[in-house]
Amino acid sequence: MIQRIQSVFLLLLALSMLSMLALPLWHKADGLTHQELTMTAFSFTATGMPPLTPTGPVWVVAVLALASAALAAYEIFQFRNRLTQLKLGAVNILLIIATFGAAFYFSNQGEAFLNPKLEGKFAPAFYLPTIALMLNLLATRFIRRDEQFVRRNYDRLR
Repeated sequence: MIQRIQSVFLLLLALSMLSMLALPLWHKADGLTHQELTMTAFSFTATGMPPLTPTGPVWVVAVLALASAALAAYEIFQFRNRLTQLKLGAVNILLIIATFGAAFYFSNQGEAFLNPKLEGKFAPAFYLPTIALMLNLLATRFIRRDEQFVRRNYDRLR
């Protein structure tokens, strides 16, 4: 059912991945030249710098995060088929790891744009896939627990 604890975890997972779309993931600032570079899930934003040449499709991070959120929302409504929920949870783990990897890759690409001696800082939104991964694992745990409960009761009635 929708009011079960795994549904709450999946809803929080979807919200964390969606909030990753709105918040900056990485930021680097040079205090001497007053140049700043910020990475969001969609692109790099530069202030006080010449226009950037794209290093690759940064929007891949947004697509992966959106796919993970949509899959988690779909998984909530598959409460009648717990085995399907478990399979969707496994696919979602892969999407979350891919999102985290893509964000890390593009933040490393951004390091080369602005004074390589300075280090960029990861924004709190960069760590949201880690929270989403933990929420997905918790949801999977409770889905398995429900499946075991149903099987025990079914065997008992037989």
